[in-house]
Parts: sequence; C-alpha cells; structure tokens
Amino acid sequence: MTADPSVWRVKGMPLAHATGRGVLDGKRLAVKDLFAVTGFAVGGGNPVWLAEALPSAEDAPAVARLRAAGAVVQGIAHTDEFAYSLSGANVHYGAPPNPAAPGLVTGGSSSGPASAVATGHADVGLGTDTSGSVRVPASCCGLFGMRPTHGVVPVDGVMPLAPSFDTVGWITRDAPTLAAVGDVLLPPGSAEGPRRLVAFGGTAESAGILGLPVTSATLSTWDDPDPLLLAFRRVQSAEAWRLHGAWVESHPRALAAEVEARFRFGSHVSAEEEASARAYLADRRAELLALLGDDAWLVLPAGGPGHPRALGLEGRDAWRRSILRCSVPASAYGLPSVSVPTGADPPAGIALIAPPGRDRALLALVAAAFPKSLDHGSNGWRAG
Repeated sequence: MTADPSVWRVKGMPLAHATGRGVLDGKRLAVKDLFAVTGFAVGGGNPVWLAEALPSAEDAPAVARLRAAGAVVQGIAHTDEFAYSLSGANVHYGAPPNPAAPGLVTGGSSSGPASAVATGHADVGLGTDTSGSVRVPASCCGLFGMRPTHGVVPVDGVMPLAPSFDTVGWITRDAPTLAAVGDVLLPPGSAEGPRRLVAFGGTAESAGILGLPVTSATLSTWDDPDPLLLAFRRVQSAEAWRLHGAWVESHPRALAAEVEARFRFGSHVSAEEEASARAYLADRRAELLALLGDDAWLVLPAGGPGHPRALGLEGRDAWRRSILRCSVPASAYGLPSVSVPTGADPPAGIALIAPPGRDRALLALVAAAFPKSLDHGSNGWRAG
C-alpha cells in the first residue's frame, strides 16, 4: 500500500529497526518530523527548511530509548509548520485523515503521528506538546495522549519552538501502551495518586469513569482565560522568535501566513512584557496548585472536536482560542496531563492534570480505568 503523503514524509517497512528488546517489542512508531532519526533530516513541516537541513547523525534520545525497548520506526510523520499550529492542516502537505471524524481535522501539531495511530498504521505516535500539540490531536481523534512534566523527558535532538513549554509526548490507541511508553521514557517518580478530582468545564460526569470522587470548582483563568492566554502567547512567541526569527526574516513567505504572523508577534514583545507575563504565569501556577492541595487532581476538557477541514481563517482562529483555553494550563504550568477519550461523537476527550512529577501515577490511574484497548465503531468507542 502506498503511504499517504498527507500523513508520512517518509515511510519504511520499517524505516529503522529496533536496537534492543523490551516492553515495546514490535510496536510501530510514527515519529513527528521534529525528531532526529539517524540518516534523515528534520523537516519541521516545511519543505524549504527540509531542503536546507542535513541528515541527522544520531537519533534523538527519546527515539533511541524507544528503539532500545523494542519499538521500530515505521516512518517520519508530518507536523504543522514548526509545530506552531493546532489544526493539523499543513499548507504544503495537506490535512491527514481523521477516521473517527472524517469531515474534521485531526488537530495538531502532532497531526501525522495521530493520524497514523488512528488509522492503524502505527501503535505509538511520538510527538511534541508545547501548547497542546499531543493532547489536542489525541482528543480530536479519540485517542490517548500524554504530555509529561516539563523537563522530565529529554528534548535533545528535537527541533524547538518555545523551550519554556516544549515537551516530548506520545499518542496511543490504548492506555496500557501509553503507560508502557512512559515506563521507557519517564524517570522514577511518585506512584501516589489522587483521592479526588476537581472538574471544570462540564467534565464532572465524564470524569466519573476514573473511579474517584469528583467535585466542581471555579478558577479565575477558566472563567476569564484571556489574561492567561495572552501571557502564554507573549512568552511562547518571544522564545519562538529568538530561535527562528532570523530564518523567518530571510525566507519571506516560506511559511503559511498565519504561522508567520505568530512568529512575528513575538518580535514585538518587549523584555518588560515578557518578564511580566512570566511572573503572571508563575502566580497562576501557584494558585492552581494551592486549589488542588495534596489530594486532588484537575479535570478539564481536552479540546475538540476538530474543526471542519474547509473552515476559513476567522473560524479557525475562534476554534484555536477555544482549544487553547483547555490546553494552555498544563503547558503554562509545566504539569503532566493525559487526554482521555470519552466516547463522544465526534471525538472530544477530557484531560487529567496532575501535580509535577506524578507522571507515572497519572499513567497508572488511566491504565487502571481503561484496561482494554478501544475500537472505534459506528456508534462510538467500545471496549475491545
């Protein structure tokens, strides 16, 4: 079968073999086109960048660890340009299919890996999550997606966007595989789970599947997200411009107009505005952790469903804002989060957010709640 060019930049049978054996024996990886894979250049979702890039001399550590645990690299999968979008519709390569909602986008920016998993052509989508780029496509495709605590999984060998928020993440069709990837990538950590869940945004009923008491609460940044989103945008775009602004300036119109505009916003963020934004994020992080205390974890909508594939710019911007309201808290505060499918049609998951360092406990809770694989049928998700 010919590889779908909207999903794969390059695909093999496999592209790179396992280098060892372990808990991921035989699992097929779809690697987002931001990770170094030996012998292949990083394309970053842009053909001009790819044409100027050199082949990687070695795997990114995350790729190397997964191959050492028995996984094979099935191929390198597409991403939104420079991972700076959430739609998953790349102007150069197209929008990958979303079998759970064929008329809607997969979400992004880990769009290719999510589509590869959703269509059954990969078992694990290895991606990055800066402002939701793993959790959003997982939610939109009815899959599981993990964003770990910021800094616990090496981002060496991964094309950066905003280092204060960039993380390595992964997408799977089932919770046990999600946890198995965590066993390989995550450092040792606390196994202590929560005693209760705090739900926002109408997620209390869906959160009941996790088997814990659920209470509702209010939070200023949920009721009025604009200050949080602006502070996050200022820090993210300022960092992105420092990293890639020179390239953007020297390659006019090489990027989609809306992606280039996001970069250029960062060129206008002053040092004082950036410092103020960082202080605001630190204060809001402390507020959230104080609300949760020692015994509670947070549940929010994970974002989704995806928007229609032919939606115009104004509609995409509105959709993006609604998604960021859900995804930015974990990103801005460096917290681990898992997107969990709910069976909604079209798919729209919930996100469980834990305190920093509770990554393994988070994966264990989700794996216990979803011990079997999930098969997508005509009437939604069913245990398989």
